Amino acid sequence: MKLSFCTDSLGHLPFEEMLDYLKAMDVHHVEMTTGGWSSAPHVRMADLLADDAALDRFQHALASRGMSIAALNVSGNPLDPGAMGKAHAKAAFDTMELAGRLGVKKIVMMSGLPAAAPGDTVPNWITYTVSWPASLKERLDYQWNDVAIPFWKELVVHAEKHGVQKIALENFSSMLVWNPETLFRLRDAVGPMVGLNLDPSHLIWMGADPIAAARALGPAIHHVHGKDVRLERGLVDINGLLETKVVTDVANRAWNYVAVGCGQDLQWWKEFFSVIRMTGYNDYVSLEMEDLTMSVEAGIRTSVDALKQTISQ
Repeated sequence: MKLSFCTDSLGHLPFEEMLDYLKAMDVHHVEMTTGGWSSAPHVRMADLLADDAALDRFQHALASRGMSIAALNVSGNPLDPGAMGKAHAKAAFDTMELAGRLGVKKIVMMSGLPAAAPGDTVPNWITYTVSWPASLKERLDYQWNDVAIPFWKELVVHAEKHGVQKIALENFSSMLVWNPETLFRLRDAVGPMVGLNLDPSHLIWMGADPIAAARALGPAIHHVHGKDVRLERGLVDINGLLETKVVTDVANRAWNYVAVGCGQDLQWWKEFFSVIRMTGYNDYVSLEMEDLTMSVEAGIRTSVDALKQTISQ
């Protein structure tokens, strides 16, 4: 496996300074955001699609440093019923075109989450039993059969036209695909181009075991995020795993995203990567640093050191 880095946490640095920062840390692969929820601080997608000279400069900045793109990331909610959904869907389609121009074969994104009925104005994450009220089953089927599957069939065809080979969906909460079971429901409907971006942090706070999930996913693992989470002692025991406080309220949340090794110990990470390697995955592991309990620089250094010690080569 090879270590890569999700570049948004270095969004305060200009593109080439960001590359130099990572190169100095012996990180030579990057996962770069193109839109969606991200402001895409290092990728001006419209310019790169329209201007060959801009595309050449972008590629030269990477190649001259011996760096490569592990994946393009366009995470957002392309199924939102409002203007945001239209913007995120356009970003997803444009990202497939940009991938073709750059020769990138893997896209990381999220499945999206629709409204629960025509005319609704907000997405609806149905995680409660559909036994009652009985209409919930109808609403969930609408989300899948009327919205998500048709959208994803169209996007997969578009991706294939531009040479994309894998779309890795992050198992993020408040998405229609948020665990292996929901991933397989979409994958069975639209084809094997769609797989999981296995992010262990989300599965842990939702009460699942990422190592067991990796075994169940097998070849459906298309990408891996190196991201940790800590269930906060004395808080999660009282309030449970569901958490609606803002992510900056780290002292009062039941769980927090933390630097790698600050939630699960290094022995856990060694087993996690060993099992993933056993399933046949031998590609990029992207550090996604979202620890708000320490400085960005400390979080990156802590996580890079931990991942270099634990990734299965």
